[in-house]
Amino acid sequence: MFTGFSEEAVQFLRELAVHDDKEWFEEHKKTYTEKLYRPMKELCEELFKPYSKIDTMMSKAGRIYRDPNFPPYRRYREEMWLIIKHEAWNWSTTPSMFFELSAGGAVFGFKITHPTAATMNNFRQKITTDEGDFLSLARRLRRRGFSIGGDEYKRPKPCPLPEAEEFFRKKSLTITKSIAPSAELYSPSLAKDAAQAFKAVFPVNELFEELAAQAEAEKLAAKLTAQLEQESTPMPPAPKSDFMW
Repeated sequence: MFTGFSEEAVQFLRELAVHDDKEWFEEHKKTYTEKLYRPMKELCEELFKPYSKIDTMMSKAGRIYRDPNFPPYRRYREEMWLIIKHEAWNWSTTPSMFFELSAGGAVFGFKITHPTAATMNNFRQKITTDEGDFLSLARRLRRRGFSIGGDEYKRPKPCPLPEAEEFFRKKSLTITKSIAPSAELYSPSLAKDAAQAFKAVFPVNELFEELAAQAEAEKLAAKLTAQLEQESTPMPPAPKSDFMW
């Protein structure tokens, strides 16, 4: 059962960002295991309960270790995280509900970090045809304290709806809440706050799961059409002359 994080956990992450060496980590591994990894797994299990009966949903609590052969070439992460999402081969192109703890506090909510261009094109079409449903949802989420962010195109896409311009600029999307290091962060009630946030952004998660699946189906259909066209192309006629160079 999740009983909360601690100031010791946040201090560990703060110091790990400075040291990032195996000797220091091994000396403090007990703090990592008891104050970070175990509570994060407990929080993950608690947050996953409402979604556990959905066949394709999965959850994962991450570990602190990085592969130092890849950027940013660090041995350890500066944050701990968990995700709840539909199973997918590529996590970054599909939506997730997530919780992340760092020295700066906690961030949690919804994200899709590297959606395909087709997924975002489907999103823009959805906004223009759903009679304002998504825009209404976005306003409600903002009133509940969520922040809407994400990377933006250098050249915004043409937008027929002035109120949707913000979303036509997005090439990725996050809808999150943040908690600075404080009594709220160290309280067991953090699990309830995160669960309520996940429930609020779940419709957005499901929308993007649908949009990503639609984009993948469209890609497959286009590939099959191209193959059929190639197979149906008649062979060129044989030359009338059998002269060979």
